[in-house]
Amino acid sequence: MTLAPAISSPVTSVSELERLKELHNGAKVPLTFSDAEFERRLSGLRRIMADKGLDAVVLTSYHGIKYYSDFLFTYFGRSYALVVTPTEQVSVTANIDAGMPWRRSYGENIVYTDWRRDNFQHGVHEALAQRGITPRRVGVEFDTLPLDSHARLQAALGGAELVDVAQDAMRQRMVKSAEEIEVIRHGARIGDLGGEAIKAAIREGITEYEVALIGTEAMVHEIARTFPDSEIRDTWVWFQSGINTDGAHNWATTRRLQRGDILSLNCFPMTSGYYTALERTLFLGEPDARSLQLWDINVEVHRRGLELIKPGAVCKDIAAELNEIYVSHGLLPNRTFGYGHSFGVLSHYYGREAGLELREDIDTVLEPGMVVSMEPMITVLDGQPGAGGYREHDILVVGEDGAENITKFPFGPEHNIVPC
Repeated sequence: MTLAPAISSPVTSVSELERLKELHNGAKVPLTFSDAEFERRLSGLRRIMADKGLDAVVLTSYHGIKYYSDFLFTYFGRSYALVVTPTEQVSVTANIDAGMPWRRSYGENIVYTDWRRDNFQHGVHEALAQRGITPRRVGVEFDTLPLDSHARLQAALGGAELVDVAQDAMRQRMVKSAEEIEVIRHGARIGDLGGEAIKAAIREGITEYEVALIGTEAMVHEIARTFPDSEIRDTWVWFQSGINTDGAHNWATTRRLQRGDILSLNCFPMTSGYYTALERTLFLGEPDARSLQLWDINVEVHRRGLELIKPGAVCKDIAAELNEIYVSHGLLPNRTFGYGHSFGVLSHYYGREAGLELREDIDTVLEPGMVVSMEPMITVLDGQPGAGGYREHDILVVGEDGAENITKFPFGPEHNIVPC
């Protein structure tokens, strides 16, 4: 099949419109990483293909497509794919995005139109057929492929067996390259800048959302300056006060800051799909005695956690040792989540390298090239002494002999009590 060009001969009805087309509009833009880096990633995926006896892989997740092609799609009810064969890779994208996916991806691109419901599946089929592949076994991501999409894709591929590659691809993503770590370093630096802007804006009477906007704006400007060819998207701040600090993922509200409030600063600069974070506990004015005690305990856990992150450490062993500190203070039931997680292609709506989390049920051994957070949190419920959520968060790059903390924003009561 020859794809239709972006502008073809006049048509007189919808039924005459092409189902698929080529839309090379403009020129390729500079991508986040070098061609060599994308070839390294694709070579790893092709080794997975060979090991599993796969004819091709069809990736459909945000993080899968982004990691191997640099294209980060916007869903809005339409499906996307990256089809990887032993020698080529081609994205299958919606016509609503026009030429942008081709410009911002490593590899070729097929555009599908809206005029028939199965045009996406048809595009995936044609991406293989044009390359002479009649698939028998195809790799897909079971963890992000709904049952309906699984059935439609299997039908479009002539009943080929669909084999999960999500876990293998996740393990590949867990070890970062030097280029990835450089992007993450900048992200940590930019998060620190956002934290400074937020701290400077804190005062009685200002709303949570106003503080969040100030931090977000500071980070977005620095991302644009540092990465001038990138898309500017997805950077955000969760700034919480008082009772709103009880959860780690509580969005900013219209609540106004009050003297004596516990505060939670959470900066999330996003560079081309790469997430970094800065999270800190602060107080507006002097905290009461119990609040200060709880804060100090959580800082004790945080400091010990930073010491435990090193090559050869086991995720579940780190969690177990930190649990004992909370146990000694009677606070283990107040812990809210695991002690840390991997970084890379993820955000609040996509991605998660679940095999690299500092939890009691993860036996992954830390190794050079992994990037993890240390982020202990406890929550004391409203009405109890010291009520609120206490959380610190640093990012560490695991090396050959230890780990480097790339977060520089200070933590603890000696630094983060804001006078009022």
